[in-house]
Amino acid sequence: MKDSEGRKLCKKVKVDPSSKRGRAELLHYKDGTFHTEYSRPATFKSMVAFLKDPSGPPLWEENPEAKDVVHIETEKDFRKLLKKEERPVLMMFYAPWCGVCKRMQPIFQQAATETKGKYVLAGMNVHPAEFDGLKQEYGVKGYPTFCYFEKGKFLHHYENYGATAKDIADWLKNPQPPQPKTPEVPWSETDSAVFHLSDESFDSFLEEHPAALVMFYAPWCGHCKKMKPEYDEAAEILNKGADSPGVLAAVDATVHKAVSDRFKISGFPTVKYFEKGEEKYTLPQLRNKDKIIEFMHNYIGMKLGFAVQMYDDNRYSCDNSPSACSFPGCPHCKNAVPHFTTAAELFKEDRKIVYAAVDCTKGQNHELCKQEGVEGYPTFNYYNYGKFVEKYNGDRGEAGFTGFMRSLRGRDQEKVVKRKEEL
Repeated sequence: MKDSEGRKLCKKVKVDPSSKRGRAELLHYKDGTFHTEYSRPATFKSMVAFLKDPSGPPLWEENPEAKDVVHIETEKDFRKLLKKEERPVLMMFYAPWCGVCKRMQPIFQQAATETKGKYVLAGMNVHPAEFDGLKQEYGVKGYPTFCYFEKGKFLHHYENYGATAKDIADWLKNPQPPQPKTPEVPWSETDSAVFHLSDESFDSFLEEHPAALVMFYAPWCGHCKKMKPEYDEAAEILNKGADSPGVLAAVDATVHKAVSDRFKISGFPTVKYFEKGEEKYTLPQLRNKDKIIEFMHNYIGMKLGFAVQMYDDNRYSCDNSPSACSFPGCPHCKNAVPHFTTAAELFKEDRKIVYAAVDCTKGQNHELCKQEGVEGYPTFNYYNYGKFVEKYNGDRGEAGFTGFMRSLRGRDQEKVVKRKEEL
């Protein structure tokens, strides 16, 4: 069998006779290298899904708490459910990678349990192209889409994506069509201190402002909406201060696509720092007012800073604590953990050095790890303010991890001395 990229996959079954559990261990190898241990249900469907995408998320039906949700696999099963079911049906059309879907699934599960016997709550992954006709039939233009049926007839969409289980249960008692929404006022038209840029004004703005932080966003993006008030508050201070070290600007990447394509914006929000019109850093850790202001004020003193750092799926930085993120469950990773943790402890008071980790076996981190060039475990990447610098291939003991960071510090101190000598 091959994965989504067409590479041949290999599965090895290892039996440990001394194990008290008396069960086989299923280990997955990719390109001859250990990848991860198989810990999902020993069912045909789960194993096939795993082999197709070993680092992908588990199937929704594998979650024991989703036992009261009816999981639909095929269009034939969907039609059969509508034809035979006498109770009202609320169908959740979803995609496995969808963030809003993942957030709503436990709520939907709870609602299914609370309304069990009276209503049927069902879920169906309709992302594959084979369901394009079904999506068109029921107006599925994004994920998740909730459709309500009575006696096989579609009546309404349910559009409360911030609902609780109780909200869903209450709505089912008296299902009503969605109310017309008040159009959202574009951010650029609000009373915002942020400078809102366009394809035409972007370059001239950066010429006029030698230090600028730019947030590339999409109006529909949940993380962007969460960040906007923080960014606005920071702009109130930085954009109106006479002695401000720099300004804050924003670009609607869905409208001003030329400049967004130029800087290869692929996720939202993306925050970039520009100096004299030149892109310097991508800063995924800047998500709140205090961090934004701190960076802008301390940037000059931080230019020589360095860190070993990676980020989770929401692009937030991991905490300084070595236990903030977890390693994948491979033997080599487990051997490295205590040494990596000790090194992190030694530097935990140093604000310029961070040791962090990402569990690439978690579905939500799969794309991030792929993007960062992770092909085997463990992989150690060195980053300088959000930019990849190099892979670490040294000793995986405490001395190797600490020595590497000290060598970087020594390297930068030499640069400082050299600059002073040149002045």
